[in-house]
Amino acid sequence: MALKDVKPTRSELIDLKKKIKLSERGYNILKMKRDGLILEFFKVLEDAKKSRGALVEGYDRATAMIAVANTVEGSIRVKGAAMAVKENPQITLKEKNIMGVVVPDIESSSVRKTLTERGYGVLGSSAVIDETATSFEELVEAIIEAAEIETTMKRLLDEIESTKRRVNALEFKVIPELKQARDFIKMRLDEMERDEIVRLKKIRAKTQAK
Repeated sequence: MALKDVKPTRSELIDLKKKIKLSERGYNILKMKRDGLILEFFKVLEDAKKSRGALVEGYDRATAMIAVANTVEGSIRVKGAAMAVKENPQITLKEKNIMGVVVPDIESSSVRKTLTERGYGVLGSSAVIDETATSFEELVEAIIEAAEIETTMKRLLDEIESTKRRVNALEFKVIPELKQARDFIKMRLDEMERDEIVRLKKIRAKTQAK
């Protein structure tokens, strides 16, 4: 706000005081929101560390099991068992709210399957193939969980950055400029009041002299 554009009037001073009060209230609310979001972010971060660890562990286990299955049962039989599965996992994407931030809430079904649901039947099964199938089902579950947590983290981080920018704008630009304009008007009104007193004294002196 350029001081040259400020009108040194009492109504403008009253308006500026209202704006300062409103801006300071907004600043305090946004600070509380920012701090709350940061706390939520660190909670999710802990979940993300566990989720990422489970994902890496699940991937390592699944790749190790598929290598064993290919060696023991042969790649053709392993591929046949994989092709026998008819029902794919069903993903339902919902939403939930964390301090005003909309984040995903992913629900999945048909990831873990029984022996009969896998489609290859008892005769086409073996302990190695069953264990491999289980390890990949666990990996898919870990991927779904990680996707939800990672997306939640990103959205929270984006909102934290956005809120932080608004807090900084109010703290270092908007509120200081409003206060500067308020002080300028106060100074100009005081000067005008002094000038008016001097003018009245001069008029009184002239009147008394007559």
